[in-house]
Order: sequence, then structure tokens, then C-alpha cells
Amino acid sequence: MKYLSEYRQRSSIEKIAAEIARITTRPWTIMEICGGQTHAIVKYGLQQFLPQQVELVHGPGCPVCVTSLEIIDKAIAIAARPEVIFCSFGDMLRVPGSERDLLAVKAAGGDVRTVYSPLNAVELAEQNPEREVVFFAIGFETTAPANAMAAFLARKKGLRNFSLLVSHFMVPPAIESICSAANSRVQGFLAAGHVCAITGYEQYPRLALKYQVPIVVTGFEPLDILEGVMLCLRQLEEGRCIVENPYARVVERRGNIPAQEMLEQVFDIAAQNWRGVGTIGDSGLRLRPEFSAFDAEKKFSLDLKPAIDSSGCISGEIMQGLKKPCDCPHFGRRCRPTQPLGAPMVSSEGACAAYYRYSRQVNADEY
Repeated sequence: MKYLSEYRQRSSIEKIAAEIARITTRPWTIMEICGGQTHAIVKYGLQQFLPQQVELVHGPGCPVCVTSLEIIDKAIAIAARPEVIFCSFGDMLRVPGSERDLLAVKAAGGDVRTVYSPLNAVELAEQNPEREVVFFAIGFETTAPANAMAAFLARKKGLRNFSLLVSHFMVPPAIESICSAANSRVQGFLAAGHVCAITGYEQYPRLALKYQVPIVVTGFEPLDILEGVMLCLRQLEEGRCIVENPYARVVERRGNIPAQEMLEQVFDIAAQNWRGVGTIGDSGLRLRPEFSAFDAEKKFSLDLKPAIDSSGCISGEIMQGLKKPCDCPHFGRRCRPTQPLGAPMVSSEGACAAYYRYSRQVNADEY
């Protein structure tokens, strides 16, 4: 693809790898926040270009993976109602709830549909006024503006049969939670470029200064990622902790102002429960009171038993950079894409899915 191949050229990658080897004098642990970056790292084998002293660990940047079991159970309960058309992105359908997943609801006769935009769900609500249309609004700051627009348009159109089941997360509070944990191993961060394209990166200098961690805004191609690692390592070796943005072709310091204004109009900031991690204050979004008519949790009366995750999935430890997918005793054995114990094995941004697809470490006699 034009303009893309230059970010995948082996000669350029090897040049940066040589510079990384030259400047690295001691062990360092760097976390890439985004699941898309995790997939690129594993797919292209980028760890092999780094010195043994440099370890990349994987952060909580997969929205499917961090959506709580409680919300998954609510989605399943709503989707099973006969009057509901339940709309979702495809990688949510295989995420296990307490007892089943959305695909099982669909197989049992539920009207569960895969859409590519929340605006598709708004159109369905217009076309089916006798049905309740619910969109599973998950994601980080990247997908939140489109979901906000869906609620905004639904109110403008006077749609009473449209609602959102909201599970939104914000990255900076997650970084702060990781940095403040007593057992944190992370010494520097590669910030998610697409998140920063929306939010900008004015929130990050405070974190870099407070926790003495370099933060480098990073893209998703091999050259982007290795450049981010190099800049992060250079800061660590020199004792500096600032925010750098080598992804300037996409990200500006202030971000996308109209998108931010849409978010502020539709959502309030709230505490959020991160699956496998716990509740992080001011790390989520909820619909503002004037949009409460579009809140699926309020629209549907749900009497659910408490969600208990007894699967044995170690996704929380993986997403805090404490373990890798291959450290899980169930990886590739009890937990596979066809029979997942947790969301990281089925999400398109899940670390376990990346390891399973590109670098499985399982004995042949286990198949």
C-alpha cells in the first residue's frame, strides 16, 4: 500500500534496532497500552529486534477485554428479550459471560446483529419502530465520539426505541492506576496513537512527571513501535521523563476538539469497573442525565445474580503487565478461540489472541 510500506521496511527497522542496542545499558520494562500495538508487536516479531534487557509488556488497551463480566451479563440478558434487536461489534459476540455468550443468545433465537457503526443501530431503530434497538457501546476514547453522536442523533430524531448499553473507558486513569500499584513493573509507556488522535496528549505530562515515567505517543506500524521504544529507552537511560510525540502525522497536542465537545455534551466522567483489574475512579463515561432516556441499563429492568468470574483467566495480570499470555496454564489448552475462558482470547485486540495466532507456545501432543 502506498505510503505504508515505508513503515515496514526491514532496513529501517534494523537501523532503529541497532540504535536501541547501542543505547541500552540495563534492563527496562516498557508497556504498550493499545491492543492493536500488541498485535503488531507479536505479528511482526518485534521483540526479537530488541536486546534481552528490554521487555515489552501488554497493557489494558483492549476495550473488549476490560469490559466487566457484570456488563456482559447485562448485555446477554437484554439481547435475550424478544422485543429487542441487540447490535454489537463482532468481537463482543464470543466474550464469555457468567453462563453463556451473545452468540449463544443468537443461536437460541435472539435477534443479535453485528454492525459496523452505532449509526447503523440508529437506522435500525428508525426502520423498526415496533422493536427496541440496543447498541453495545464499548470502547476507549476512540469509539466514544461515534457512540455519543448516536445518542445525539437519536434524541434529535425523537427515537424512543433506541438505547445504548455503555461501557466506556479512558486511558490516562488506567496509566495512573498501573503506575501507583505497589507491584508495578512498568518503567515507560507507549501511548495509544489513535486514542491521542481524539484526546490529544495534554493529560500525559502530569503523569510522566508525577510517576517519573517516559510516555511516547506511538503508532501501529513496526517502525512506529520501534521508534517509540527507542525514544522511551533513550529517556530512561538519560534519566528524563517527558512526553514525546513522534506520531505527529496523526496526533496533535490538543487532539480532535469537535470530538471532545461531542463527548462532553453527551457523557459525564464516572468510575468504571475494569474486568480483571477492578474499579478505577474517573476512568469511564456514563450518559448525562439529559440523555438518560437512551440508557439501556435504566430502560430495562434486570434482576441478575451477582457476576462471579471463576474461569481461571489471568487477563487482569496480563493487562497490568505482570504476566504474559503464555504464563497462563490454560493458554492453548482449556482456553482457545473456539472455547475461550476470557475476552483476550477472542478480541481482535486481545493479547492472548495475538499470541495464539502468531506465536503459540504449546506442545504438539496437546492438540
